[in-house]
Amino acid sequence: MIVAAKRMHQISEYFFSEKMKEIQNLEKNGLKIINLGIGNPDLLPPYGVIQKMKQASELKNANTYQSYIGIETLRNAISNWYQKIYQVDVDPKNEILPLMGSKEGIMHISMSYLDQGDEVLIPDPGYPTYSSISKLLEAKIIYYDLYEDENWLPRLENLSKAKMMWINYPHMPTGATISFEKLEKIVFFAKKNHVLLVHDNPYSLILNKKRSFSIFNVKGAKDIALELNSLSKSYNMPGWRVGMIIGKKKFIQNILKIKSQMDSGMYYPIQIGAIEAMNHDSKWVEKLNIEYIKRKKILWDICDFFNLKYDRNSSGIFVWAKITDSDNNDRIWVDKVLKNYHIFVTPGRVFGHNGKGYVRFSMCCPVKILEQAKNRIFS
Repeated sequence: MIVAAKRMHQISEYFFSEKMKEIQNLEKNGLKIINLGIGNPDLLPPYGVIQKMKQASELKNANTYQSYIGIETLRNAISNWYQKIYQVDVDPKNEILPLMGSKEGIMHISMSYLDQGDEVLIPDPGYPTYSSISKLLEAKIIYYDLYEDENWLPRLENLSKAKMMWINYPHMPTGATISFEKLEKIVFFAKKNHVLLVHDNPYSLILNKKRSFSIFNVKGAKDIALELNSLSKSYNMPGWRVGMIIGKKKFIQNILKIKSQMDSGMYYPIQIGAIEAMNHDSKWVEKLNIEYIKRKKILWDICDFFNLKYDRNSSGIFVWAKITDSDNNDRIWVDKVLKNYHIFVTPGRVFGHNGKGYVRFSMCCPVKILEQAKNRIFS
């Protein structure tokens, strides 16, 4: 008998992969499910991006293997984008590594710096992939608690030393933002304790009323920090798989050793499309956020109907809401909504112990569909 590797027992199938099978089975039985669970942007990329990609696909070198570090013009575009968005100087030659989506970067960074038994600090609630990859590598996970009454920010005085620490602001799933002062304190903690600090930063342009921060806005952060970023949410390009790691030369070189074993470069036309997207000015992002505000208000109406508690100042593409009923089991609540209204919402426990009692709604549905969901509930 062929037996799977022991590490496979550390993880289960990704929640949304499993849930989509259930939804597909319901739809095969004639039910029309409205999916408000998954953060999969449904809007088009900026004007001209797809056209640029089509044109690039006709070029002679379009279908050849590409550089592991991306074409020079892509790295220059990322460098210019970081200056434009975050006012951060990034060396395009040595401090940028393009990725096929930032999710793969979580694996590459972890494989580069975590050995078996190494301790890694992971937020609870937080993005489940931080945990699953750490488990696959047999690292020792130390969860640090985030609470609503503390604005979903870490208590640094309670943190232990570790080799690596994951942070993510604007935060997924809660949409909480962070002040520059708090970001400085986290960087100071990492420096003091020789922790590799990784900031996962894909939501900073979506409904963020505050300034968009990079970890590198903090002086000296490059000595101990890396940052992941992505075009998936900011430019409606999730299926394109375009992300990036930003960090000092030594960090990037180490991560490249792993990445170069895993792929043979990003498809050339996608790189050209990514450059076009990042060249758009802030007016495009403003229009995107106007659309998301319309969607968010409908979700607020739904939350009000169910007497859910939520933060109107949250960022990102989700509404994170607390169940206020005495029976606040989020898994049961979600199952009832799916059964009674044929609407799928994500239970908060997917994101950790401190997510229990919460639910997450995605704004990645057209206004028309969100109105249908609202009408199902209100009728």
